[in-house]
Amino acid sequence: MKVLGIAGWSGCGKTTLIVALIPRLRARGLTVSTLKHAHHDVDLDTPGKDTFRHREAGAREVVLATGRRWALLHELRDEPEPSLSELLVHLQPVDLVLVEGWKTGAYPKLEIWRPIAGNQPPRFPTDPSIVAVASEPLLDPAQMGRPDLPALSLADLNGVVEFVVRFVRDTASVP
Repeated sequence: MKVLGIAGWSGCGKTTLIVALIPRLRARGLTVSTLKHAHHDVDLDTPGKDTFRHREAGAREVVLATGRRWALLHELRDEPEPSLSELLVHLQPVDLVLVEGWKTGAYPKLEIWRPIAGNQPPRFPTDPSIVAVASEPLLDPAQMGRPDLPALSLADLNGVVEFVVRFVRDTASVP
């Protein structure tokens, strides 16, 4: 599987871009999954429901299945948070996994940058894992020490899609 991170400061539009990319990539014949990291505690279950009660009672994993979808809830208990590579093995094979989060990880990333980042500078000048930057307004990576880094306009969604399709076609798969 190919893995491409969509990285950027909070509020720059990472989720918005991912949601716009998925149907366009699917229309190009690619299968796509996503992996999202949250820095805050999120519970996907509802207190009082059976699956919640199973986990409260101590079950390590609970599978919830319906006629439309299924979900696996894995309780870490005293285990450390899993790494991105540990989580990727749980996904079914697809052409591309878009990752939101893990911005300091050593895997290829497309950085999203907008001035609304609250005076936060782009990460690409010091992060060699960033393989392109998509921004609004358009940045010139050469002026920031990365002359070979592709610069994409967030206003040109078709250009971003083309970059991602080329990335999938031309990049080695994750082992």
